Amino acid sequence: MLPWRAVRPPAEARILAPEFPKGLPWMNVAMLKMAQQRGKIVVVEFWDFMRVNSLRTLPYLKAWHERYEADGLRVIGIHSGAFPPSFDEQAVRAAVERLGIPYAVVLDVHQELWEVYGNRGWPGRYVWDSELVLADIHYGEGAYIETELLVQELLGVDREPLAPVRPEDEPGLLLQAQTADQEGAYSGPYEAGAAYAVLDGAGTVRVNGRKLIVDGPGVYPLVEHDRHTAGVLELEVGDGVECYATCFTPGAPDPGARGGCDSPTGA
Repeated sequence: MLPWRAVRPPAEARILAPEFPKGLPWMNVAMLKMAQQRGKIVVVEFWDFMRVNSLRTLPYLKAWHERYEADGLRVIGIHSGAFPPSFDEQAVRAAVERLGIPYAVVLDVHQELWEVYGNRGWPGRYVWDSELVLADIHYGEGAYIETELLVQELLGVDREPLAPVRPEDEPGLLLQAQTADQEGAYSGPYEAGAAYAVLDGAGTVRVNGRKLIVDGPGVYPLVEHDRHTAGVLELEVGDGVECYATCFTPGAPDPGARGGCDSPTGA
């Protein structure tokens, strides 16, 4: 099975970066025009603060911004919502501040950019060269080293890539498929490295007998393991809280385990 990684556009294709629609809310900058980024290398990522897979890519994007901005890299996050709170500008602004995102973020209010890009999922990453021609696409988590090495190549720099943030991010690792995301509050068996709930409101939920306080929209960790683990989840949602989804993320395989499959996540 081929690894889930970046997809290079055909050599004969020359896909130019689309412009940003006027009037969209921007964060960390007044506004940006794509045409004015010519001469820079631009990494654009579609994300949503209510999707755990988007949050898991943030450490890499933040690090690339810090490592390569002075060399001519521009990182732009396109926040395109998956759940109702994701479209609330104030909620998105609060999330950008809470998550410590230093690079430019634009709120795709009516998913215009999603449609223009033909984006397929969260996160969706696009690398544009100095002529604003598409160099790479990647959907889901992963391909971090491949993306960073491409950015270095386009910038003309040579550095040691970032070490994997998590054990399951190790390149070439054979991951076991985790339980699929479930709509609403899920209770039952699962296999994953971790389980999360997409919640909004004010109140509490109980996770395997443990109380968890909810104080606004976001992704809340329910259960976290050191590696891929089989378990049973008991999730009870209290008054004043809405659960949009229960999500699972991959874990590194047990050192003694054999088999498994390459597992795309997040798209």
